[in-house]
Amino acid sequence: MKVLIRRAKEEREARKAQPCRLLQNPPDNGLLLPQLVPVAHRVYRAQHSLLFGLSKLTTLVPVQRCRFCTEVHIGHVGHEIRTCTGPNSNIRGGSHVWGKGGIHSVVFFPKCFHLYDRVGKSRVVHNERFDVPQIPAILELCIQAGVELEKYPTKRRTKPVYSIEGRIVDFESMTEEEEETKVNLYSQNIDSPFVSDFATKFGDGMKNSILEEKNDLSDHLKDKEGRDLRELSIGTMDSWFEMISGAKKIMEKYTVWTCGYCPEIQVGPKGHKVRMCKASNHQQRDGMHAWQEATIDDLVGPNYVWHVRDLNGPPLNNNLKRYYGKAPAVVELCVQAGAPVPDQYRSMMRLDVVSPDRDEVDLVA
Repeated sequence: MKVLIRRAKEEREARKAQPCRLLQNPPDNGLLLPQLVPVAHRVYRAQHSLLFGLSKLTTLVPVQRCRFCTEVHIGHVGHEIRTCTGPNSNIRGGSHVWGKGGIHSVVFFPKCFHLYDRVGKSRVVHNERFDVPQIPAILELCIQAGVELEKYPTKRRTKPVYSIEGRIVDFESMTEEEEETKVNLYSQNIDSPFVSDFATKFGDGMKNSILEEKNDLSDHLKDKEGRDLRELSIGTMDSWFEMISGAKKIMEKYTVWTCGYCPEIQVGPKGHKVRMCKASNHQQRDGMHAWQEATIDDLVGPNYVWHVRDLNGPPLNNNLKRYYGKAPAVVELCVQAGAPVPDQYRSMMRLDVVSPDRDEVDLVA
């Protein structure tokens, strides 16, 4: 707390000493980081490849999901570990009621508000909550880092902005095309394509980058359809790690916020002001979120599941749960489909632990 107070005091003194200053460091000054633009494109492609692989694997490897909570299990039969916290779980003794799961049970992409101008208007107020579109947060992160999408345009600057007594001032005039695009975005009626200043600056190659990515992605998906299950699972896991590593690299420069009480997330310099927090003591905060810096698990919900060594074996026993390991549902699904176990998850999955049989529980200390 003392460090934050001292930092805020230094910032106030700096603003008083120099009330009008030109912001130098991107992306705070409205400019893109050129070294992160290809990373954003790789993350965007990896997410699409991941969703394609999961759509195929979930039809071949059974996925179970509890009907009353968010618990997920990879296997033909759900486990018997009593960890359910849903409605009437005390009546069932914490036992899960399993049903069929899908892609969204394996991985979850929380949504956030799309910012047309992340520097000029970095916050969405409460009255704009129905006018501003919501998209997956990882997609919004890629857009702010340099990915161009016609459906979700964003303003690109060629000159840095100024900070006058802590307020962001942009002296770069907005063209009529940008004004029309902004109106169409917030009215949910986008008909004309959007060409950014960034594309004009770096040439025609950047204008057609998304079209080229879509063509490359379609060819990549067609090639994957002819592969066997093992190769598909390996490719899906590679897409998962590429997406996670790239998102972590982008998050070092582009701030992502999450609420300290609920799973709400927002990509941008600041969190939004929409009063829709329903977590503990939200009445005292008038529904406002308590924003803090997010981690990669807030941006992409990994949904950790119990590791099953044999899909055709007996279900996991509640009395032996201390001998079982866990892993992200994506990793567990790919491993069950034939992919090798990643080194960073071997200890978490507890592959070096031999679980006793059910009739040997009383003999184990």
